[in-house]
Amino acid sequence: MSAPRPIRFIASPHQDARPARTGVDLIVLHAISLPPGEFGMTHVEALFSGTLDTSAHPSFKSLEGLRVSAHFVVDRSGHITQFVPTDARAWHAGKSLWEGREHCNDFAIGIEMLGDEAHAFTSEQYRETARLCRALMLRYPSITAERIVGHQDVAPGRKWDPGRQWQWQRFHRSLARIRNITFETA
Repeated sequence: MSAPRPIRFIASPHQDARPARTGVDLIVLHAISLPPGEFGMTHVEALFSGTLDTSAHPSFKSLEGLRVSAHFVVDRSGHITQFVPTDARAWHAGKSLWEGREHCNDFAIGIEMLGDEAHAFTSEQYRETARLCRALMLRYPSITAERIVGHQDVAPGRKWDPGRQWQWQRFHRSLARIRNITFETA
C-alpha cells in the first residue's frame, strides 16, 4: 500500500475548545457538495473559512451567516484538507445525539467527503477516508470501527449524509485492511 498523501491545512475560524475532560471517541462522516451536484473544493473551503460569497450561486442564499466547519474534507481524488485540529471542536454535527449523549461536536471528529445522494463516492475516497479513520483510531484508542457513524445517525430525520451512496460494508473492508498508518495532522 502506498504512503499516505500529505494533508493540507487551512485554519477555520469556526472552531472552539472541547469541554474540559471530554475525550474524542466518535467519528462522524458527512457529504457535501457546493453548489449541489458540483464537487470542487473552492466553495467548501470558503464556507469553512467564513468567506463564502452567498451571492455566487442561488443555492448559497440559505448559507448566509452560517458558521460551520469539519476537521477534514476528503475530495473526489482522495486529497485531504484539514480545517480544525483534532483536539479542538469543529462545528459539523449541529443538533445531534449518539448513545444518549447530546452535542456530538463535543466528542466527535467530523470528516466531510465531497459527494451527494446522486453520485457514487470514488474508490480514492473510500481508501483515503479509511486511512484517515485508522490513523485517528490509533491516536484516539476509544474510537472503534463501530464508533464511525454517519451524520444521518446522529441527526436522524434532519440530515441524510453520507447517505445511501456511501457503502458502509466497502468502507469497513477498506478499514480492516489497514493496520498501522499515521498522518501528520494538526
